[in-house]
Amino acid sequence: MKELFLVLARSAILYLGIMAAVMSNPLQSDPSSVQQRVDALLARMTLAEKIGQMNQQHSDAATAVSSLGDAIRRGEVGSVLNVVDVDTINELQRIATEESRLGIPLLVARDVIHGFKTIMPIPLGQAATWNPGLVQEAARMAAREAAASGLNWTFAPMIDITRDPRWGRIAESPGEDPYLAETMAAAMVLGFQGEELSAPGRIAACAKHFAGYGAAESGRDYATTNLSEYELRNYYLRPFKAAIDAGASTIMASFSDLNGVPATANEFLMRQVLREEWRFEGFVVSDWASIRQLSIHGLTENDRESGKAAVSAGIDMDMMSHIFSRYLAGLIEDGEIDPALIDAAAAKILALKFRLGLFDNAQTDPSAYPGFAAPDALAVAREAALQSAVLLKNDDRALPLDAGKLDRLAVIGPLADAPYEQLGTWIFDGDPRLSVTPLAALRARLGDTVDIRYVRAMKTSRSRVSPAFDDAVEAAKESDVALLFLGEESILSGEAHSRANIDLPGDQAELVRRIRATGKPVIAVILAGRPLTLSNVVDEVDAILFAWHPGTMGGEAITDLLLGVASPSGRLPATFPRMVGQVPIYYNQKNTGKPPSDDKIVSIDEIDTHAPQTSFGMTAFHLDTHYTPLFPFGHGLSYTTFEYHDIVTDRDEIRLGDTLKVRATLVNTGDTPADEVAQLYVRDLAGSLTRPVRELKRYRRFRLEPGEETVVEFELHTDDLAFFGRDMQAVTEPGGFHAWIGGSSDTTLRTGFRIVE
Repeated sequence: MKELFLVLARSAILYLGIMAAVMSNPLQSDPSSVQQRVDALLARMTLAEKIGQMNQQHSDAATAVSSLGDAIRRGEVGSVLNVVDVDTINELQRIATEESRLGIPLLVARDVIHGFKTIMPIPLGQAATWNPGLVQEAARMAAREAAASGLNWTFAPMIDITRDPRWGRIAESPGEDPYLAETMAAAMVLGFQGEELSAPGRIAACAKHFAGYGAAESGRDYATTNLSEYELRNYYLRPFKAAIDAGASTIMASFSDLNGVPATANEFLMRQVLREEWRFEGFVVSDWASIRQLSIHGLTENDRESGKAAVSAGIDMDMMSHIFSRYLAGLIEDGEIDPALIDAAAAKILALKFRLGLFDNAQTDPSAYPGFAAPDALAVAREAALQSAVLLKNDDRALPLDAGKLDRLAVIGPLADAPYEQLGTWIFDGDPRLSVTPLAALRARLGDTVDIRYVRAMKTSRSRVSPAFDDAVEAAKESDVALLFLGEESILSGEAHSRANIDLPGDQAELVRRIRATGKPVIAVILAGRPLTLSNVVDEVDAILFAWHPGTMGGEAITDLLLGVASPSGRLPATFPRMVGQVPIYYNQKNTGKPPSDDKIVSIDEIDTHAPQTSFGMTAFHLDTHYTPLFPFGHGLSYTTFEYHDIVTDRDEIRLGDTLKVRATLVNTGDTPADEVAQLYVRDLAGSLTRPVRELKRYRRFRLEPGEETVVEFELHTDDLAFFGRDMQAVTEPGGFHAWIGGSSDTTLRTGFRIVE
């Protein structure tokens, strides 16, 4: 409990400081001493050594010294990735600093996406906490464990906005909203890097994938991305700007092409936006072999042209294409690229190594760290899993379960006791032996008083009907309640794991129907890496707790929620469609000239064959489903009830440059203490470009006791209402605005105000 108290106290303090940190970047400007050291070192380097700094090579602990040692001695390698053994890393650093001509240490990189050994919820789940302070703590714990292994650079955070749950990498993303993504991006960068990058337990962050990757066609990983500059600037670029403002040391280019120019060779992104507009001073790394893939895209004819295109566009480090090391010197010799490009890239890479303190000490002493899965790390993992779970449905207060009234409990499904699967995607170093599964936690909590009958029923989440279904039905019949642990295994989400059908895989829906037929209460706990289409099961269960892939301590957190030790407080960071044909569906859509309305919607089965074409009002909807989602962005239930009322602004009109306050009263009208996530949405009613029907502008967690009342107040500066207009410059336009405060994006409590010149 002491560790948990410290987590909660620290997360509250961090939450208040995150956006302030976004506005002031402690790592962005080179201290003069660093710049002087870089300049002095660069002047001593040969062209080959400069190009060597731009070369990142992969190996593993078993072969790294033998396969990379000589190249490191020659100064041909600036970074290695995927070596995680501390003794091997120390030896590689020794070779680099003692046996190379200039003694330049290595950047040692790894995908530390949502934990190292102690695994936190997947990033989409962390976004569901709507708690940046807690997310920052999760990144801090991951960085500490990674640093103890000798790593000094992570390819995280992944902050691609996406509106397509078919895309496998939505699991790694912060969801669909740019403001929520901005706050999560800043939190993760600050968690990894801290205020002083050279401090023990800190590692450099890499914001990825720049940019537009999450809008890949059809949700297929690596597919083409077509986005207007309006969409890019108003949505997809915003989290990257927030990450840079928070001090992100590096950026990774996207795999995908953007409007016909792959990001790895996209000068608009890398030169105009990143360098000229944002003044980013860190370096840009390609994604794995993405420079070589420029010719596969069809942008270039061969590897030599690909190297020229990438370095000219602004890529500073080549991850595993071997193209910079093979072709840059020749390109310079032939006068095809300016040597200043090489100097600039090498300088930025060296500057990061100085900031990390590697020139002063590149060796790692693991005994200086508390070890893996330390009590405070497990406490953060448990709290993150607890706050990430979203109660989607709870008919007749089916949850929480009253343990005192339970004699027998049926625990059914392929994910009730799956220690590896609950960790989710991108957990190269995660240890499933540390996992506390829901079944293990329930047995530990209830084993002496409740007869728990466990039936896996399905070997995997994709299995079909088998005799084990009959065993599950019998267990449910003999129990007071049936707990179904359903969803996706970890392998079904993540990179290159997109799905066209995002229903529950296999015959899980049939299992639900059979258990429902027993007449016993049915509780579904769903572990997944994406929003799923649940229309075929939502009416077959009494409650749905969506736990994402919750990480190491998922079982403990889920059990706390099922038994009412804590009330669910997660909120959806992405919309849940009714069916996949609605995708993309997202809350901050445009109104269109013919918005849908309920008075014209009918079921496709009820259509009059001979009705006139205009019988449904000619609006923007599908004939075979409702135009609304199954569950909206920001949605999440609690074990209590909250009411909002009396929304007001402190002024009806404000001038450009002024600040407005929007407030409402929030009351816990139920009988349970709980957290509520109050959300502020705004609509710009008329703009020089059409604006979304709602935009999230602020949010805040509140803890209220039964009957307790508080005032929710948010401040908005007119700059917060800016958007990129027709000239692609940020502008706040005078006019009328609506503002809502409530518990989700479909809240109806509204007020209004005007901005005047």
